[in-house]
Amino acid sequence: MKIFDLFLSFSIFFLSPFVSQAYNHDSNYTRPPPRADFIVSHGHPNFYPQQVHVSLAGKDHMRVTYITDDMNVASMVEYGKSPKKYDRKTIGESTSYRSFFYSSGKIHHVKIGPLQPSTTYYYRCGGHGKEFSFRTPPSTFPVEFAVAGDLGQTEWTVKTLDQITKRDFDVFLLPGDLSYADNHQPLWDSFGRLLENLASTRPWMVTEGNHEIESARIIEEHISFKAYNARWLMPHAESLSHSNLYYSFDAASVHIVMIGSYTQYDSHSEQYRWLREDLRKIDRKRTPWLVAVMHTPWYSTNKAHEGEGEKMRKAMEGLLYRAQADVVFAGHIHTYERFRSVYNHKADPCGPMHITIGDGGNREGLAYTFHNPRSPLSAFRESSFGHGRLRVIDKKRAHWSWHRNNDNFSVIADEVWFESTSSSAHCILNRFRNEL
Repeated sequence: MKIFDLFLSFSIFFLSPFVSQAYNHDSNYTRPPPRADFIVSHGHPNFYPQQVHVSLAGKDHMRVTYITDDMNVASMVEYGKSPKKYDRKTIGESTSYRSFFYSSGKIHHVKIGPLQPSTTYYYRCGGHGKEFSFRTPPSTFPVEFAVAGDLGQTEWTVKTLDQITKRDFDVFLLPGDLSYADNHQPLWDSFGRLLENLASTRPWMVTEGNHEIESARIIEEHISFKAYNARWLMPHAESLSHSNLYYSFDAASVHIVMIGSYTQYDSHSEQYRWLREDLRKIDRKRTPWLVAVMHTPWYSTNKAHEGEGEKMRKAMEGLLYRAQADVVFAGHIHTYERFRSVYNHKADPCGPMHITIGDGGNREGLAYTFHNPRSPLSAFRESSFGHGRLRVIDKKRAHWSWHRNNDNFSVIADEVWFESTSSSAHCILNRFRNEL
């Protein structure tokens, strides 16, 4: 893998598209030029765990994922509530894959638990390397989600991650386009190392984007997500999904559905049937908040990727509306845009708030061309790098804020307080009528 690291640095330096233009449509803010790609090498012995990240894996459990170049290292996590004192040990599973001339390291997945909420656990991977720690999410409100899509691994990505670390959160949501490897497998390794300091401490929940596709032809039967599925195992089995491309999980009393934009979604598809059944099982009295995450936006006033999510919207929007979804996060378009509550292209107080947040720091630059005049459904839009925060206060109130990257500090450029649709008498009646 070290040979590939050298090749990676060389190819990225000469081939990456550095030229992009930042543009703020609705204010006088001017974005500085984009940053160079940021490549992270390993620099440790082959048996050292690297690219460590954690994710939620069903009720009271977490999955620890790490990679070793040494294929003989055990898939094992030792952990406990005190530093260097591990009173529990779990054996997991491992996988690996090949892609052309590239061979991955040994990819370890270890599911640990049961764990207590709001508790810090210290852990070591494979019996080697340094000690890590993570904190489990709370079981009750408040709970806070950090949200950023289309991350990539540029210096803007580094800035976004740095801003995220400056304020605590419970769960990270990533609506697709992770490493921007685009079949260049060593970029997956660099991406995993770049995230490790943050992704090893809080659960990262991700869904696939178009840059996770590893086939030249974008046709269903030819689509492959080999690297993504091997490296980012999500709780699809725990949520009764047969595909790692779509699943659901709970954090406190928030139910999150991660929907796949690049697998079948029509009313005859397995994903559609899974989503319908998953939503039916939600008890909104016990779980008053419902959030959806996907890659391709259903609503946008930007000219980039125009209309790409429309077929999926027509197929699935009704399911989310009848289930009274509160927020829908998407990426794909390299900008930030927040819509008012909407359903079927019309303002609807019982529809979810759609937010495009594909501005994590990707190498392709920003999408700065919007349609004018702005649609009254669009509440705020700006093409700058940044991240978002969803803080759910209680069963009724939540606060959303978007934090623009601005050199060494972040600026809250957009924020809104809103209430859960499950707490609205009007929306409860509307849902009852829809179920008749």
